[in-house]
Amino acid sequence: MIVNMAHDWSPIRLKQAIRQWGREQGFTAVGFAPAEPLDGEAYLRWLESGCHGDMDYMARNIDKRSRPAELVPGALTIISVRLDYAPAGLPEPGPETAVISRYALGRDYHKVMRNRLQKLAERIETEIGPYTYRAFADSAPVMEVELARLAGLGWRGKHTLLLSRSGSWYFLGELYTDLALPADAPEREHCGRCTACLDVCPTAAFVAPYVLDARRCISYLTIEHPGAIPEALRPLMGTRIYGCDDCQLVCPWNRFAQPSEIPDFGTRNGLDQSPLASLFTWTEQEFDDRLAGSPIRRIGHERWLRNIAVALGNAPRTKANRQVLLSRRDHSSALVREHVAWALGQFDTMATAISPDPT
Repeated sequence: MIVNMAHDWSPIRLKQAIRQWGREQGFTAVGFAPAEPLDGEAYLRWLESGCHGDMDYMARNIDKRSRPAELVPGALTIISVRLDYAPAGLPEPGPETAVISRYALGRDYHKVMRNRLQKLAERIETEIGPYTYRAFADSAPVMEVELARLAGLGWRGKHTLLLSRSGSWYFLGELYTDLALPADAPEREHCGRCTACLDVCPTAAFVAPYVLDARRCISYLTIEHPGAIPEALRPLMGTRIYGCDDCQLVCPWNRFAQPSEIPDFGTRNGLDQSPLASLFTWTEQEFDDRLAGSPIRRIGHERWLRNIAVALGNAPRTKANRQVLLSRRDHSSALVREHVAWALGQFDTMATAISPDPT
């Protein structure tokens, strides 16, 4: 589009202004990528291998995913933004503590990102006049890591996430626009020979650098997968009940990450130090009420209980933990009953190892 020149908005000046307006919305980085066709060959090979598991949506709209101008006709420039979420000073989880991915400890990032992107888009419109745009926050067929890489926000780490010199604890969002703005230069890769993220994965989900088999990933198993968790993987999940951060926790670059200053991403409901047994007693109504506004709520109460049952099967074999599992043994859901039975089986096979409850 032709930008309103009333304020002498040259492409360079407008880019600088958008970066500043983005910072005012809390974005820690703003970059610009061309809305040109992307190389989707690696993605297609990943799909063909079945590594996406039950995530059928990832195999839809392939052309729109790799061709931004087909998703948003007339798109010329994609504004890629980064929103940091790293919480400060999380306590080390104990052996009976539920482990939840850091990104899910606060409010649902989709809403937070989308609201801030919309405000940025409206600020641009206020300054330059009407233009075409669409905002995305993990909500459409968008190759967000590749676009962020092209926009200079970082490089793709071997764990497949976007990585920068200040780590990987952040969300990505995009504004597809018809603004003709110069693109930023991609940043080169800085992982070197390091394989810490690949080596630490509890379930060996990385089949090669930059290739994740979601079917073995704890994040996929606890969030995206709707059915029974494969028995062979259950003992490897530890007490993780929603997501897994291991590949990020060991990344050397995350030593330079700064805690987020966004209140929405602060820990809610004490989820950073909640005992498994306590969470397992939540009724469906309690689950819905306590997790209102949380990304965890979307998995539903049934999967919540499924995940915690597995974690209890891997937790210390106390009488209290066994008792709470027994309370769900006759649950109305066959999925929950199966995982409770498996967890109780872990107690039965190690009956002599049942620990006394603390006094």
